[in-house]
Amino acid sequence: MAMRVILADDHQLVHAGLRALLQSFPDVEVLAECSDGQQALECVARLRPEVLLLDITMPGLNGLEVAQRLGELSPETRVLVLSMHAGSEYVAQALRAGVAGYLIKDSAVEELRVALDSLAQGRPYLSPAISRTVLQGFLHPGVSPTESPGPELGRLTARQREVLRLLAEGRGTREIAARLQLSVKTVEAHRSQMMDRLDIHDVPGLVRFAIRAGLVSADLV
Repeated sequence: MAMRVILADDHQLVHAGLRALLQSFPDVEVLAECSDGQQALECVARLRPEVLLLDITMPGLNGLEVAQRLGELSPETRVLVLSMHAGSEYVAQALRAGVAGYLIKDSAVEELRVALDSLAQGRPYLSPAISRTVLQGFLHPGVSPTESPGPELGRLTARQREVLRLLAEGRGTREIAARLQLSVKTVEAHRSQMMDRLDIHDVPGLVRFAIRAGLVSADLV
């Protein structure tokens, strides 16, 4: 029986290459292709795939927010993150979001096959490109606050994390409100509450926190 997969990535060249590679596997069926996080959630809810191949940095909801929501939406779907980032912040947040695998985009082609096989057998997969030191730090207790902002990020609601990510991407208040279907006053209230909860008192400080938390890449700000 073929493994049913949904592909979610907003980079067209990467998307096309992954689609061709997946279609070359005789036991893999690509059910749908998505270019943003909200679309990925809708496709998973409708099609219930075994695996969601998911980029972290996408428009709308990012990959980490998608992974967190899938726990309730489709617990049978396993998430394999495809990312150009091997940094500790990204790995930590992905693991906490409940992903089953983390694959670096510049990995060898054969590694995707290995990752899918691992997930099919109920085993997690983490790319060898992620250093042993990083893995030990996040797979075992005792991670220090300086290594990961996870405890601080946990002070924010899911909606506040969405607002924070869009804010860090340089979106204005009105654009954030339109994207999230909120009022401008609600967005402003979320921003104020975030500042209070994180003890950060300006927008540049929120942006720096979002980068450390892995909500947005430094390349995008």
